Amino acid sequence: MHGRFVKNECSFYCERMPKVSDEHLEMRRDQILEAARACFARKGFHQSSMQDVIKESALSAGAIYRYFKSKDDIIAALATRTSGSLERLLERITAQDPLPPLEEVLGQYAEAVIANAGPDGPIRLAPHAWSAALTSPELLDTTKQPTASLRAHLVKLAERMQREGRLPADADPRAVGATLLCFLPGFLIQHLLLGDIDALTLRSGLHALLAPGT
Repeated sequence: MHGRFVKNECSFYCERMPKVSDEHLEMRRDQILEAARACFARKGFHQSSMQDVIKESALSAGAIYRYFKSKDDIIAALATRTSGSLERLLERITAQDPLPPLEEVLGQYAEAVIANAGPDGPIRLAPHAWSAALTSPELLDTTKQPTASLRAHLVKLAERMQREGRLPADADPRAVGATLLCFLPGFLIQHLLLGDIDALTLRSGLHALLAPGT
């Protein structure tokens, strides 16, 4: 009898507890990711702990672990979010009609990278994520997807260039897309470590490489 009373009382209160909206859940998730991004940018992935993220977010440990089981889960979420925004940018650029020259496409992409690579920018976390993925099979599997997706967008760009006569008919779009992807991490590394390269440098270099007779 007592057990039935407790069960009924729980049902009574549970039914009257306000349901958490999807918007609220997403806002809380973003709050955690922003806190983690700040920690990682300040201390690096390896030096930052879940306790650091908890403290930065001003949330309880239970609230954090409700959304993310581990630091690797947070790293993967940050990598996916950042790469997703850059993919959408690339998609918008390559959807333009007429299609801009290749140096302009990658130049606009480079500008977005620079805009998000400041002291607290999410792009500067990418090298940390790549390093962490090399020692975490689970994280490696997660970070493969954004990289493969970005390359797929560049392959589509190569296919469109081929249809419009900007690439030889016998060119391999997959090889071209893979080669174009090689430019982007290299640009980021030079920008972060050397600090003497910008989007104009990339545009100028690509223009020279693509000039007739090169």
